Amino acid sequence: DSLPAGRSAAYMPSPSSDPPNVLQSSHPLILHKITQMRKAKAGPKYLNQLLREVSTFLCYEATADLEMEPCAVTSRLGEEKGQRLANRVAIVPVMRGGLGMLEAMTEMVCNARVYHLGIYRDKKSLMPVEYYNKLPKRVTVQTAFVLDPCPLSGATAIAAIDILKAWGSTADFKLRIKFVCIGASQQAVDNISSAHPDVPIHVGLIDRLHDPDGAPLAPILPGLGDIGDRLFGTDGNDDFDEDGLDGA
Repeated sequence: DSLPAGRSAAYMPSPSSDPPNVLQSSHPLILHKITQMRKAKAGPKYLNQLLREVSTFLCYEATADLEMEPCAVTSRLGEEKGQRLANRVAIVPVMRGGLGMLEAMTEMVCNARVYHLGIYRDKKSLMPVEYYNKLPKRVTVQTAFVLDPCPLSGATAIAAIDILKAWGSTADFKLRIKFVCIGASQQAVDNISSAHPDVPIHVGLIDRLHDPDGAPLAPILPGLGDIGDRLFGTDGNDDFDEDGLDGA
């Protein structure tokens, strides 16, 4: 699979033009696996595998600056000195698509709390609507990672971050928030960054193409589709081959 003709340059990293809180990955395996995700024959099982693999790489990058503290560990040779995460972490998937990224994040950060948010975009008003919120009353984590695989406008991501900031404001410390996505339109990245310049945005690939009015061309990353629908088999596509795909 290859990028569509005329769109190739739109996927190239352009760090000089991005806001400082936008961190697009340049890892070859991330770019390769996102291309595999766009294959027409990729069904839910194969897509879930690729989504988990890409999310693992992004988790590695997004967690690189977590604070550490010294600790003692009992080894076969006796007590030794080591390091562990200093603060508690929460993983916040935005349903449904964010659920596909959750397993990879919790495997990497095994002691993380998981808080679910359900937000959808109203088709008429185009405004985000919250329909599910399982944030606990007390804030006991210092860092929260918001997972939303493919924002087009960024409205849902902005709403999720707004909710977390309001929740975190009840704590006697500042809640640190990071946003992690597989792919995003340029407009989504710009909107999220503008609304929340203090929130790092870790993104696998940015689709930088837009129409003459500056609106992102839909769909972003053609072939990727609605991740939630594809993961749960509600996209109406039954023409896939789980066993015939390779090269991932």
